[in-house]
Amino acid sequence: MAFQKLHYNQLSETKMVRESELFLERFNQRRTIRDFSDKSFPVEIIQNAIKTASSAPSGANKQPWHFVIVKDSAVKKEIRIAAEKEEKEFYEHRASEEWLEDLNQFETDWHKPFLEIAPYLIVVFKQNYDLGSDGKRKNYYVNESVGIASGFLLVALHNAGLATLTHTPSPMGFLEKILKRPENEKAVLLIPVGYPAEDAKVPDLKKKSFEDISTTI
Repeated sequence: MAFQKLHYNQLSETKMVRESELFLERFNQRRTIRDFSDKSFPVEIIQNAIKTASSAPSGANKQPWHFVIVKDSAVKKEIRIAAEKEEKEFYEHRASEEWLEDLNQFETDWHKPFLEIAPYLIVVFKQNYDLGSDGKRKNYYVNESVGIASGFLLVALHNAGLATLTHTPSPMGFLEKILKRPENEKAVLLIPVGYPAEDAKVPDLKKKSFEDISTTI
């Protein structure tokens, strides 16, 4: 393994505090939406966001992820039909009463029109192992690594001025079939990406306080 000198730009403490405040202010504005516009935008924005996601740390630097960008309307329709089938089963049979009660505040149901309306869908796949000429090679901390990369992706998309939804129909095996992914890949996240519709509304949510989520010792 070759090493290279770290390129690190040391900021003043005052600048660091200010940068952290600006970042917090900007990302406090991020909201999950379900009402998308069909207005298009350059795919380069998606590509750059995925490149940002790929810079995330991963176990043994195995980078156990793959991102599929879906823009074809026929494929999006196929995904919507398959997702709604699983979601209908979830709402009518799989979900517990407690789970459904927790979801009531969002006024959601099994209908997922955003899967066709949003200009792009990003499907995040995890790779539990690599496939190479020498067979299977194990990947490490796969869920953690893919989770971090997905967080990077959402931040990058918001930073570029786009809105997202983290959609997780369960089970998600239909995505592997529709998108013809190899046997080592499992879908973990389906992200519609675009602009909010003009009449988009979001729940008036309250986040936990800093004291509730953090302890300093």
